Amino acid sequence: MPRLFLAILAVLAIIYLVPIVIYGAFQSTIGAEMPKDTSPLVFLTGVLVEKIGTAIAFCTIFYLARGTFGSQWLLYAAIWWAMFAFGELGRLIGPDYTWKEALAGVISEAIYLPASGFVASWMLRGQ
Repeated sequence: MPRLFLAILAVLAIIYLVPIVIYGAFQSTIGAEMPKDTSPLVFLTGVLVEKIGTAIAFCTIFYLARGTFGSQWLLYAAIWWAMFAFGELGRLIGPDYTWKEALAGVISEAIYLPASGFVASWMLRGQ
């Protein structure tokens, strides 16, 4: 169980920091914008809370299904990526979300989900 907790912390670091870098790059190059109606601190705190839940679910499901996904962490990450990519498309249909933010989301997810799958597989091996 301590390894599961450590895997959750490692995955949380990955899935929180990668989007900050990607969105920052998109903001400085193509003008992607942070929501205007909130402060950066409040926005990043909300994102952190959301990512905590994602890290817990990602690692716990992987842990419970390690007999199936243990050696197929990339497939596991691809399933999560498909779910998140459709979420980005859904947000794109709604108000106050542009293709710039959606593209940044899809790209960051394409980076942090395989990295998270690899880390979870490595940290939870033999559990």
